Amino acid sequence: MWSLRLLLDTEVDCLDSGLLISYYGDDFTGSTDVMESLTFAGLRTVLFLDPPTRGQVAELGEVRGVGVAGRTRAMPPNEAEQELRPVWEAFRLLNTPIVHYKTCSTFDSSPEIGSIGRAVDVGVDVFEPSYVPLIVGAPILRRYCAFGNVFASSGLDSEMFRLDRHPTMSCHPTTPMNEADIRVHLSRQTDRQIGLVDVCELDQAEAKVDTLIEQGCEVVLFDTVSDTDLVKVGQAIWEKRKFGPFVVGSSGLEYALVAYWEQTGEVSPTPMLTADPVEQIVVVSGSCSPVTADQIDAAEVEGFVLCPLDTAGFVDDRRDRVVERAILDVCALVSKGKSVIAHTGRGPDDPRIAETMVALEQQGLTGETARMTTAERIGRGLGHLLRGVLEETGLRRAATTGGDTSYYVAKEMGVTALEAVAPMAPGSPLCRVFAPGSDLDGCEVTFKGGQVGKLDFFKTVLFGR
Repeated sequence: MWSLRLLLDTEVDCLDSGLLISYYGDDFTGSTDVMESLTFAGLRTVLFLDPPTRGQVAELGEVRGVGVAGRTRAMPPNEAEQELRPVWEAFRLLNTPIVHYKTCSTFDSSPEIGSIGRAVDVGVDVFEPSYVPLIVGAPILRRYCAFGNVFASSGLDSEMFRLDRHPTMSCHPTTPMNEADIRVHLSRQTDRQIGLVDVCELDQAEAKVDTLIEQGCEVVLFDTVSDTDLVKVGQAIWEKRKFGPFVVGSSGLEYALVAYWEQTGEVSPTPMLTADPVEQIVVVSGSCSPVTADQIDAAEVEGFVLCPLDTAGFVDDRRDRVVERAILDVCALVSKGKSVIAHTGRGPDDPRIAETMVALEQQGLTGETARMTTAERIGRGLGHLLRGVLEETGLRRAATTGGDTSYYVAKEMGVTALEAVAPMAPGSPLCRVFAPGSDLDGCEVTFKGGQVGKLDFFKTVLFGR
């Protein structure tokens, strides 16, 4: 199903063997983003759904990175702390040089939900670093940090927006980003002093970090505007890793480290991995992002058949019947030779969203409790649907969308871990899933965040690249 043009365990020239990095992603699709950045640099990385033991990691052979796909972006602070402490303790036993709390590159968070500040506090308590490096910009994802302020596109085809003016993130229903300065935004979530190495200071980044630590800064944000900046940031973080082994931020960290290692010759640039085309795919979409809606529209033009789902039925006592009916409907379309997208919403104005909220209100669920319940119930329903379709049809490639739902989709499919196979869009690689004892073991699935990818994303998953 895919063409491997390199042997992953032979690409590291000078770095010592063994684990280089362990990470926890605050949502599922963001976790695959980190795996992609390392794997396609020749550093084999495996993403788990639960914290791995040293024995589990050893069974995989030569692995340079391990991750845990998490859910803290949708959790209140106390619940997130209970989730993170055992993960950090497990990573401490792995003794990796870098431990990364991976956030979204749009840094969406708040004091009440998805608190990055609480993750910083817990990490400092466990690892006791001299300072916490913070990197948000990731140029490959069209995310930039300049003088502490973040700028982002809305999908890979759009213009650039300052984060507090972003058409999606500024009006996010749970964590609206009304502040673009990361220092100001994060200061609402932690009392720790936050310093900045701005874009004009990156040539002397290590010295600037020393100065900021002397001034009492416990968190240091690095500007990142260009690929050249990545090298400088990667150098500062790697060379001072004994002082700051616990790092917070986007996959810009991994891109920065790889850029520095490639410049020093410790990692060799690798040929691109490619995925072969397949005849059909099935997609289950749990995203209401306008970017995903446009991608669904584009796929329909390309011949994909759309299957609207009874979204409200996914969150009440009809779920099993609704899902089983959907399995039959999707399988019938697949039997006609079609690629199918089964979706719970087409953009933020889809009337099914309001219908679903009403169904939850009738169960006494409102506000953030309703939103978290929606993510889990819809995610598990979509996972049940995808598992049933793949088992019934024998298809071996699929996709799912939605950062909040993807974790539950994978869990319901029986997935325990995954590896990146080939790039589809920055941040959403095609993955081979580990599902021991299941027909789904070895299937290829891409887990796409709502804001990720170009218009032709689903066509790319079908035909490979």
